[in-house]
Amino acid sequence: MKTIAAALAVCAWFLVVSVVLAQSQNSDKPAGGATPSYDPSVYAELQMAPKKARERTNPLESDPDAVAAGAILFEQHCAECHGKSAEGTRKAPSLRAPEVQNATPGTLFWLLTNGVVRKNMPVWSKLPEPQRWQLVRYIKSLGVSVPEAGSPAPKP
Repeated sequence: MKTIAAALAVCAWFLVVSVVLAQSQNSDKPAGGATPSYDPSVYAELQMAPKKARERTNPLESDPDAVAAGAILFEQHCAECHGKSAEGTRKAPSLRAPEVQNATPGTLFWLLTNGVVRKNMPVWSKLPEPQRWQLVRYIKSLGVSVPEAGSPAPKP
């Protein structure tokens, strides 16, 4: 009887440890695995891009390898905050929102270059320009997906 009780105690301990580890690994995800709610004000920074920046075109627009290269860069530099599928997390907004997907490539390039320091988005100006354009190609390739209403919003 003592052996069974000891085995159950060990199993219970492993269960508790597993739950704690799973919660800590998902701490940047909204509760319940839901996607962050859609809040248009989060994307106001896109409107700050100067006209000259907005009008820039992506020199890699027709490069067939740019999207794949951008996906690798996204995983290395962006997924930690924006989520693996760019749907957004509590740390950063969705890059599939209409505001991002409808923004010009030049606007996205400007935002990557300058960051949004007050919202903890780093300045990526040290990333070589071709790589920033690859990121823009990847982001634009994602398409629009608006998160469900009623789920937690990312930090503004």
